[in-house]
Amino acid sequence: MNFEEEISLLIKSRYPLVVVDAIDEDYILARLQEVANDQSQAFYPWSLSKGLRVGTNENSFYKTNDALGMMRIVAELLNKPHSAVFAFCDLDRFLADAVVARFFKDIVNRIKGTPTTVVLVGAENKLPPDIAPLAARITGGYPDEMEIMDEVNNIVAEFRLSGVSLDVELSPEELRRVVKTLKGLSLQQVRNALNTCILKDGCFNIKDIAEIEKFKKEAFDRDGILEFFASEHTGGVAGFEKLKRWIGDRKKSFFTEGPLPPPKGLLMLGVQGCGKSLAAKMIAGELGIPLYRLDLNRLYSKYIGETEENLRKALATVERLAPVCLWIDEIEKIFASSSGDIDGGVSKRVLGTMLTWMQERKDRSFIVATSNDINSLPAELLRKGRFDEIFFADLPEAGAREGIIKIHLQKRGLVPAAFDAKELAANSEGFSGAEIEQAVIAALYSSSGANEKISTKHILEQLKLTRPISVIKAETVDFLRNWAKERNILPV
Repeated sequence: MNFEEEISLLIKSRYPLVVVDAIDEDYILARLQEVANDQSQAFYPWSLSKGLRVGTNENSFYKTNDALGMMRIVAELLNKPHSAVFAFCDLDRFLADAVVARFFKDIVNRIKGTPTTVVLVGAENKLPPDIAPLAARITGGYPDEMEIMDEVNNIVAEFRLSGVSLDVELSPEELRRVVKTLKGLSLQQVRNALNTCILKDGCFNIKDIAEIEKFKKEAFDRDGILEFFASEHTGGVAGFEKLKRWIGDRKKSFFTEGPLPPPKGLLMLGVQGCGKSLAAKMIAGELGIPLYRLDLNRLYSKYIGETEENLRKALATVERLAPVCLWIDEIEKIFASSSGDIDGGVSKRVLGTMLTWMQERKDRSFIVATSNDINSLPAELLRKGRFDEIFFADLPEAGAREGIIKIHLQKRGLVPAAFDAKELAANSEGFSGAEIEQAVIAALYSSSGANEKISTKHILEQLKLTRPISVIKAETVDFLRNWAKERNILPV
């Protein structure tokens, strides 16, 4: 359901008050005018600077450049027999005044059960507690894919008419990818993003998706709850063959419309340091979508209600960023005390909000949740429907360890062929990928300190000095591995 359909349904349902959270006032007002016209209603927009007007008329009613004066005129207009749609921009900022709030409540009470509706338009409408329950709240008013496609065509045509040299190198599929990436932006933001991409090099191609993603990050991630991460290509990740195949099988259906539903996401359990975070980066890279991590440390707040509000904002941002890969690292921390006895019910409400969103969301976002503590995960999270699949990341086998060693040697400008990777893999049994990486780094330091060229000998020395987590926390690791084996959890 697009914005016009949603707002039209609310007006027809005789909601007296609708709140629209959106940044593009012009777009919202234009759509509201169309909806009012379709339903044969009068349309009255208001802002502090322009006053109360009739439709697109630039002349305003006398003395309506303040909220109270406007409401006096609205009260008179309600005496007329025809129904109307009133659109008030940023009115929530004036409702802290007791007189304005009283007049406003009187207006809302008068139109209850009638076809007339008041719509509040703003970037983030905050209503007083006694007014908020009267409102239906929707987020959006952003162009759909067809409107974005029209705007892209308009921008390209404008550049060509202006005489600017422009090379468009996009296949129909790539153009659809660009349009999907632009979703969540207002029309003006779409224009700004594309102008930046085109003016940068005189080309419009698939590489511009990275620039659009950067634009969206700067536009949406102001609260810092979502953190952008660079993705990783499959060649930079050793092992995980079943996971790579699983993602490959679903990659096509993620972007195309068809009988197969787009994949929702997966949960990855496993031993610490075995590449769960790296796998999240690889999945984003394979799907060709940006990766954002939900920062749980910034999610929780000491103030009542703010944690739930932070989560609501973060999830709304994810929907606008879509298509996107949402990485929830150590997801058990969200539900650490989901009984709600310790924190006044905050974690219980957070659990409910998160589970409902995961089940009902329609956007093309892919969730990668990781966890090290199986016992802390609520049963509701593990049932089918929340995730498409549950994977278990075990300690890497010899072949994967050999691949990990080669990758970390290459990353540091070393030639893997100059090292005995098989011997190193044989001597690193029980090591996680993170521990192998640290052994390579430590060997670089030790060889540099001894003024020697790094060799297999230096890495072997560091491996022998390392006590892996499979030894230090043997009971915990064994429990995890046995738990996954008994429940037939799919290995990566």
